[in-house]
Amino acid sequence: MVHHSSFVDEEGISKACGCPLFPLKSHGPAPDSDQDKTDIVDEAISFFRANVFFRNFDIKSPADKLLIYLTFHINVALKRLEGCRTLTVGNKAIINLGLENVPVPGEQGFPFPGLFPIPKSNGEAELFRDYLKEIREETCGRLLSVAYRANGTPNKWWLAFAKRKFMNIVTP
Repeated sequence: MVHHSSFVDEEGISKACGCPLFPLKSHGPAPDSDQDKTDIVDEAISFFRANVFFRNFDIKSPADKLLIYLTFHINVALKRLEGCRTLTVGNKAIINLGLENVPVPGEQGFPFPGLFPIPKSNGEAELFRDYLKEIREETCGRLLSVAYRANGTPNKWWLAFAKRKFMNIVTP
């Protein structure tokens, strides 16, 4: 059974391209979340190993759309980490992933056409791009702490999932 996001209450949450811009435990353009509360990134990482097996994902709330996007991004990040034998090398691979262009709906390279509506203005596109960039960087940073053990060696129970295709989408 697919794990759905618990962030269904969107009261007071702004949106861009139909995606709720949830608070994160980081300091960037996204609203700040309490450090002791679970945010959407924590949820995506904790549900990843269960959700990556599904070819279909029943969307029950707009938060599920963001969860789908993050699950795909975690899959991409794990593929980049697959050959990295130390935390230092993995960190460099993640930094390079963070430097890549972040496409928004309607642009070439966006992995889920139709999941989010096309932005109505350049301002909305840039707001969504900035949010996706921040949430991707935050996800990758937290992913390193589970993909590698405290001694800097790879955690095979996480990196084994790099071989999976989420929703039958081939990752770059």
